[in-house]
Amino acid sequence: MKISARNVLKGKVKKINTGAVNSEVTIELAGGQELISVITNASVANLGLKEGSSVYGVVKASNVMIAVD
Repeated sequence: MKISARNVLKGKVKKINTGAVNSEVTIELAGGQELISVITNASVANLGLKEGSSVYGVVKASNVMIAVD
């Protein structure tokens, strides 16, 4: 796989919460952190996602905001 995004995080699908149109996919990263993505149910099916599947979370954003208290 080649991709232009710089933030590619490898993990495993921990949980899939399926809704009427979209699914919330929780990815557990190597350090135990979780990344959550909302994708269509069709994408879940096309990718063959199941709990335990090895996946990559890809973050591509033109802006990332940082805040402090």
